Amino acid sequence: MNPDETQKLIIDESAAARQLRAGFPWLRFEKDLEREFRREQVRARLPQVRSNLFLATAIVFAFGMLNTLVLGTTIHSSMYWLQFGMVLPPIGVLLALTYHRAAYRVYQRYAPFVVAFIGLAVVLVESRAAQAGVQILFVGVLLCSVYVYYLVGLLFYEALRANALIWCTYLMVAIFSALPEAGVLYNTLVLLIANIVGATAAYSFEMETRTHFLEQRMLAETAARDGLTGLYNRRRFDEHLVTVWQMAQREGVTLALLLVDIDFFKRFNDRHGHQAGDECLKAVAAALVRSARRPLDFTARYGGEEFALILYDPSRQYLQEIANRIHSNVAGLGIPHGDSGVAPAVTVSIGVAYVAPTLERSTAGFVQLADEGLYEAKAEGRNRSVFSEAAYAELETGSFRRRAED
Repeated sequence: MNPDETQKLIIDESAAARQLRAGFPWLRFEKDLEREFRREQVRARLPQVRSNLFLATAIVFAFGMLNTLVLGTTIHSSMYWLQFGMVLPPIGVLLALTYHRAAYRVYQRYAPFVVAFIGLAVVLVESRAAQAGVQILFVGVLLCSVYVYYLVGLLFYEALRANALIWCTYLMVAIFSALPEAGVLYNTLVLLIANIVGATAAYSFEMETRTHFLEQRMLAETAARDGLTGLYNRRRFDEHLVTVWQMAQREGVTLALLLVDIDFFKRFNDRHGHQAGDECLKAVAAALVRSARRPLDFTARYGGEEFALILYDPSRQYLQEIANRIHSNVAGLGIPHGDSGVAPAVTVSIGVAYVAPTLERSTAGFVQLADEGLYEAKAEGRNRSVFSEAAYAELETGSFRRRAED
């Protein structure tokens, strides 16, 4: 495999590139990439969603005042309790979710249900008004439909389900309330057309949003690549480690770090030349990418002949599979090493750290733990993996062991 093919393979194997190539007509990414997209969308939209919810609160109060002026006080008492007693509290719940310390997670989990409840409450208010002979409140149902599609931060399918429920509920309530058939038919068709228009626009908007997300991610990936191997560089590794460490703490999941070192690489350079050494680094980099291909699996050039893989929420079995796959893929390269002392071809040693991040632990200690495993792998004869899962609270972080001489 020539250098250009190797780098193309690495870039193409990024989650964003794979997804753009595969397409997403159903507005769904690969599992881990979908989770990342949803998380980022909630974070990006929350400030605007919060403002929209305050606006919704003001609109409810404005409708209450308008109803008093237009309808008088004859039916206003029941309308008052329905509007303010059933619509405002769930809007308050949504606002509270936007201020939650883990808003990016709890909002996307609970908002679809709360929004659906608000829609049903608005339908109930309109139906009670219609029973009293007042049809003008139907505009509230239309306004609610617009809010669901565009202003409360729901993704397309969540908004579509909520509006479908609102439409069906409105139709059923109108039928069983014995309202005039002509008015029911007219309002139902208007609401259906509004949903078709709203859903079409919402689908197009989310398609553009998802495309932009993937393109921006690919641009960021390109800027963070190592010039020789095409893998992420050390700076991007440090940034990513901090990000996923905090994420794993919040979500209560595990994190794994694999430090991979090419055995006797100095001897390889001395024996075969630095140009051959560069080709070896590129080939090993491609082998690592082929070994860890989940959307959130992260591979970087850590420095020199050393590489690093960060795996988010892996199982112990998956870690073992990855380590075995790396050894197998590197061996499959068949790169001759005339001065190895381990095998006739290039091999690697791997140190694996596997922990559940907590506030008492640190990323420095995490890297130290993987480094300890790599040291042991080399001390035990190289061309092997050593797993470090013990607590590392007492490790002297920053004091990394000196590698065995190449």
